[in-house]
Amino acid sequence: MTEPHVFIDKQSPTVYRAFGEAASTVTDASRDAGLSRILVELINVRVSQMNGCAFCLDLHTRRAIAAGETSNRLATLPAWRDTELFDDVERAALRLAEVVTSLPDHDTQEREYEHARAALSDDQLSAVVWVAITINAFNRVSILSRHPVRQ
Repeated sequence: MTEPHVFIDKQSPTVYRAFGEAASTVTDASRDAGLSRILVELINVRVSQMNGCAFCLDLHTRRAIAAGETSNRLATLPAWRDTELFDDVERAALRLAEVVTSLPDHDTQEREYEHARAALSDDQLSAVVWVAITINAFNRVSILSRHPVRQ
């Protein structure tokens, strides 16, 4: 492609601002539901890994570290199921975020949802789904705009 991608956030700033306001509301809801900032950033990083969004991976990895996340847990996040580094609530949230991102077949969705339901309150479950939906949308904005990762 010879033409650069349009940064849709810059092309339609009113839409992007509204989207940012929605994201702020999701952040407030996740805090009110008792989700830690670290867990929200883990969800953001994991979903961004699944979607291959370099810009969001850079941003949310830095935010996770600033919130107190360890490099060990971030490094093993793609294989979270194979470690003992994540607690039951984190596992439930990651499981649910992956379902929101990949939208697997019905039976898998139901099985994964039930696992998440066992560890998360209704407010937490709702907040996790909204966090995952929001980062999925931001991933698409950044991927399709080809937002650069800067040094």
